[in-house]
Amino acid sequence: METTRRSLAQLPAPKTTPLQDVARCLLGSFMVTAGTGHLTFVRQDFQAQVPDFVPFNKDTVVLLSGVVEIGLGLALIFSQGPNRVRMGLGLAAFYAAVFPGNIHQYTHHLSAFGLDTDGKRLGRLFMQPVLMGVALWATGALKALRKK
Repeated sequence: METTRRSLAQLPAPKTTPLQDVARCLLGSFMVTAGTGHLTFVRQDFQAQVPDFVPFNKDTVVLLSGVVEIGLGLALIFSQGPNRVRMGLGLAAFYAAVFPGNIHQYTHHLSAFGLDTDGKRLGRLFMQPVLMGVALWATGALKALRKK
């Protein structure tokens, strides 16, 4: 674990392009908006995504994940250098961690966020890896991992 932590801390911070910077800011803004939604206007919809095996109150999980999303979004927008790479890795890990919620919504046929058919819910499952890839690309983390 310590070796992994040191390895991540030593990842170089490659220069990002203007397109990557725009994508990073858009993704960060998306995360802040989604996190705000967790706390307010789509709180109930997000509860539909919390799998039944999660041993906590669904509303608590939604509120806490909303705070995490806002934090990740702001950090994504404002981080520089090696921290930017770490934020990309962290956001990709977050997307992987919440993926079971998307699977839960699909397998339990739960409508939320306008995803009212199994086809739409299935399509959403394929968006998660795309979001992970964008987070890694836009922060330079993908390039840093390749150099490592």
